[in-house]
Amino acid sequence: ALAECATPAYQKYAKDVIINAKALAAALEDEGMRAVSGGTQTHLALMDIRSTGVNGKVADERCGAAGIVMNKNSIPYDPEKPGITSGIRVGSPATTTQGMGVEEMKQIASLISRAIKTDDPKAHAGIKTEVHALTARFPIYQA
Repeated sequence: ALAECATPAYQKYAKDVIINAKALAAALEDEGMRAVSGGTQTHLALMDIRSTGVNGKVADERCGAAGIVMNKNSIPYDPEKPGITSGIRVGSPATTTQGMGVEEMKQIASLISRAIKTDDPKAHAGIKTEVHALTARFPIYQA
């Protein structure tokens, strides 16, 4: 693992993961959510979603219904119980591994925001179709 980390290709990948995480956090802020630490310097971002009127548990469920993997997460001084939360945690390693970049992070932020802000199962199904179309452009394994 250390030998792989020393390669230029891995170092580029690691930088791209952070660039993508920053872009995803910024795009979610553009959607009205708040990056708890003002952004991110790592592979993930913790977002305060109270402005959406939805708690983390509901956001997690709605995103799951829309084919989006992320999870609820407590935020500092969270007024919600640990099983509910006021935040979500999103990351970029998997999407970066698939070859996605900053433009796709903007699209992903829009998909997340739309999924969180609706309770309509038909809307979630439509978002899931968009998620599948996006991921089909960036297959995990090359044939």
